[in-house]
Amino acid sequence: MARTLSSPRLFATGMSAASLGRVMRPILPGRLRRMVDQAPRTPPAPSPVARPRVYPAEGERRKRVALLSGCVQQVLGASIDAATIRLLTRHGCEVVVAEGGGCCGAVPLHLGFEHAAREHAKANIAAWLRADASSGIDAIVINASGCGSTVKDYGRILADDPQWADEARRVAAMTMDVTELLSDLPLRLTREVDRMHVALHLPCSMQHGQGISIAPRRLLDEAGFEVSLAPESHMCCGAAGTYNLMQPVISDQLGQRKAQALESTGAKVVATGNMGCMLHIGRLGALPVVHTVELLDWATGGEMPARLRSPGDQKGGAA
Repeated sequence: MARTLSSPRLFATGMSAASLGRVMRPILPGRLRRMVDQAPRTPPAPSPVARPRVYPAEGERRKRVALLSGCVQQVLGASIDAATIRLLTRHGCEVVVAEGGGCCGAVPLHLGFEHAAREHAKANIAAWLRADASSGIDAIVINASGCGSTVKDYGRILADDPQWADEARRVAAMTMDVTELLSDLPLRLTREVDRMHVALHLPCSMQHGQGISIAPRRLLDEAGFEVSLAPESHMCCGAAGTYNLMQPVISDQLGQRKAQALESTGAKVVATGNMGCMLHIGRLGALPVVHTVELLDWATGGEMPARLRSPGDQKGGAA
């Protein structure tokens, strides 16, 4: 699990084999059945962070930022990465997908493989510092809060490594959730979203791990959405990295409780900042679940998120 989930190539191969897995589902072990159930039925689109590249800012460049390429989200969340890049470049950020970067190390770290987690951390640190040495980096931007809480913890993870400790602390200090970065940039609103009612789910890794709770809500409100927090907003949805694979019964109980709380707000859509939460809540609840950046991208000139479109609305210009 640690190897497969942290490697986009291996994970993508596993997703491609899911059709065979569905046929064999009754005889698969429980954790494999869980992974097969969560696999998309159509091949996912390639992510814009799958290869090293620089995306130039639109108009005057205000910041130059590095974007984590990650692992699972790179395979299952290409639309999130695409929306993030559009949103940042539209607001004057040059976005660098650094060569040599990849998984943040959260999955092996949570499963107890600390050596593997350290190697992932070192690879990212080296990639980002090369990019910084080349043309400068103002921030390292993360659009998955589970990854963000881990990268911000690199200083502790590598604290006893004399070769990497200083660099790890430097990278951790440069790391920002995408909503933190956007809070420093006035939104360029181009579309009325008719105060669409959004239930905001704050992932544990965001509100408890990073202490971020105000920025996502303020940005959505500024973009024209009506935003509600659900009852028990402090509680976990049950996704929790690999917890939903290791403890499916308790995970589903938490997920159903979270989905019901979000639906009780009367909202039309759930927004959150972590891919794992999106998949888990979306599987157990009735409301469409999107990433916060997808809504912000839509309000500032991008397309409506695919999960909100009616069958005949291909471009998603209106709600």
